[in-house]
Amino acid sequence: MIAESGQPVDAEALGRGGLDWLVGSAQDTGTGLAWKDTPADEEPDPILYGGAAGIVLALLEGRNHFGDDRYGDAASRGARTLAATVDAWDNCSLYLGLTGMAVALHAVHELLGDEAAGAAADRAVERVRSRFDGTRWDDRWFDLLAGNAGIALGALAVGDTELAVLAVTPYLRTAERTAGGVQWEVLSGAPARFHHVSHGTLGIASALAAVGRAAGRPDLTELAVAGASDVVARNDAGPEGFLAPHSDPQHFPDRIERYSYGWCHGPTGDAQAFRLLGSVAQDSAWRTLADRCWHTVTHSGLPQRLRPGFWDNNGRCCGTAGVLALACDRHVEGRDGLDFANTLVADLASRATEDADGVRWSNVEHRETPSELDPRPGWGMGNAGIVRELLRFARLTTGRDGAYAVDWPDHPAADPGRGGGPGPGER
Repeated sequence: MIAESGQPVDAEALGRGGLDWLVGSAQDTGTGLAWKDTPADEEPDPILYGGAAGIVLALLEGRNHFGDDRYGDAASRGARTLAATVDAWDNCSLYLGLTGMAVALHAVHELLGDEAAGAAADRAVERVRSRFDGTRWDDRWFDLLAGNAGIALGALAVGDTELAVLAVTPYLRTAERTAGGVQWEVLSGAPARFHHVSHGTLGIASALAAVGRAAGRPDLTELAVAGASDVVARNDAGPEGFLAPHSDPQHFPDRIERYSYGWCHGPTGDAQAFRLLGSVAQDSAWRTLADRCWHTVTHSGLPQRLRPGFWDNNGRCCGTAGVLALACDRHVEGRDGLDFANTLVADLASRATEDADGVRWSNVEHRETPSELDPRPGWGMGNAGIVRELLRFARLTTGRDGAYAVDWPDHPAADPGRGGGPGPGER
């Protein structure tokens, strides 16, 4: 693998440099370690999306990959700050609240034997359970990132199937029938219906499918299929590809493009939902749809920045690292992903800043001046999400195990036994 500079890319070294920057950028709170999502933030951020919970999981990945206790110690110290935050945090969601914090604390307990982290994870889960109003937790969002679906997936990750069922049951009575299947109002009072993983129908379908399998509830699995079928009916890419719009009617059309390609609102994330449905429903048609998503992603032009706003993010949520995760999944499952993964890693290498502090990445906001943003530490838009995928890629390309140290709640694990022949555009 060769970067644009003509020099070979060492993904493992980039990952270690990213971990070192994460450790070096932490604040010592006196209780443990904490991180601000951006330098302008007044307080450190504990959440999974952009704060300590996601960073702790990346540090655990580093500790597992390198066998380096420095990263395990930093994860433990980050967990101590999370534990001190649990009793005062009100948001219950996976990516913005207590459920994501519980996932990180539970992982520290499982991998490092940290009993205090385990006790704090239990407190966080019970706090989530106590704040359920019978239908939802958030008065605005009813989705994966901030609402019920994410809470369900986080509950499964910490072994609480009862809470997971509680979280998805309201979707049975709130589903809206459509010509293609079902959808949901995921943003209270908004006319738009969102279709993809982070905020839309496929995120809810993923939770329904996962919980249906875990709890032996075929009614949940059937509703998952109906939700995904609605999104499939919206495909605008023809029979070879898959590209559904962001939302209908389009949410903020003056600010949000109708089509995206990343994990959050595009075929990268859609493919992950279809991979899960294929496994749960044992139906190869879903795997074919995942192949069609991959065809669209690899023919879109990314990771080139074709125009301002097209591909300005290196991170796991909206950017290159999220596509790298899918590419590596495909490689593990005996498909074609490694060649494109090489392209993605070379692009990440070309955009990295490396110095005595370590390695980090900055994203671009083309509507601001200067357009290059400050580097961020967290999972969604920053180093933690990038590092996790680079280390996995390094293992796969050197014949080591491609499993993560900790599976992400909404990322279906790659199964080497799934295999499969070439998909569209791969022959």
